[in-house]
Amino acid sequence: MSARTKARKRALDLLYGADLRSETLSDAIATAADRAAAEPRRAASWEYAREIAEGVAEHASEIDELIETYMQGWTISRMPAIDRAIVRIGIWELMYNPAVPDGVAISEAVAAARTYSTDDSAGFVNGLLGRIAQTRV
Repeated sequence: MSARTKARKRALDLLYGADLRSETLSDAIATAADRAAAEPRRAASWEYAREIAEGVAEHASEIDELIETYMQGWTISRMPAIDRAIVRIGIWELMYNPAVPDGVAISEAVAAARTYSTDDSAGFVNGLLGRIAQTRV
């Protein structure tokens, strides 16, 4: 598993956990930063995980608006929390991190959905992120 894939997983844990605990993302990031500082072996994946989480927090309203706009027949509140976190990370990478190619952002999100969510989630994530990626062309 690459360092960036590990970082995405850490960011996913962070976003998902904050959502489940109804905790602000800023508070969750602060707690995770303290934990990362105490465990130097996690430093390699922490920097990008933090960049993702802070980016999602900074652009939360725009990201959620994209989800609501391009999701077909669903509202963001109906999405499973894990899918919300996966899609938010994917959108942040698509829209706000030019260092990550669109195909990589979508592929990583789909892989996370296959691993951590329901059987139908991978197709849903792929379709949603694909529609959003097309808007940038």
